[in-house]
Amino acid sequence: MITWLCKPFNELATKELYQLMALRQEVFVVEQNCAYLDADGKDYKSHHVMGYLGVKLVACSRIVAPGVSYKEVSVGRVTTSLDYRGKGYGIELMEKSHGFIRELYGEVPIRISAQCYLESYYKLLGYSPTGNEYLEDGIPHMEMLRAAYF
Repeated sequence: MITWLCKPFNELATKELYQLMALRQEVFVVEQNCAYLDADGKDYKSHHVMGYLGVKLVACSRIVAPGVSYKEVSVGRVTTSLDYRGKGYGIELMEKSHGFIRELYGEVPIRISAQCYLESYYKLLGYSPTGNEYLEDGIPHMEMLRAAYF
């Protein structure tokens, strides 16, 4: 069973921050073969959702405050470790992220920048495409919005 935590940046322990950055780099830089600057300055203004099996971080996301990426609250850097995929942890991660958003901001719309190949995954979670496809770091993306109902 996964233990879920949600912390603002200034409350992250050094080890938690290291684990977050390592998992994000493992997936977004190495696995997806995409050289980009993960440390984009938004982490300071975000809450970080972390899913642990024992002491191992297996899934994470960041909840970005309204006005930082979009006028709405946003969820980004959504990932599950390669070794733990196919077990439903990605859906659980997003459901937990939605719950933490509700606690932090109330019932608000959520805007995301989704990798296009994950469109059906995000549709299952209540998101709808809001615009055209675009490239972000060489990977096709699309903006999607989840209405303010939970």
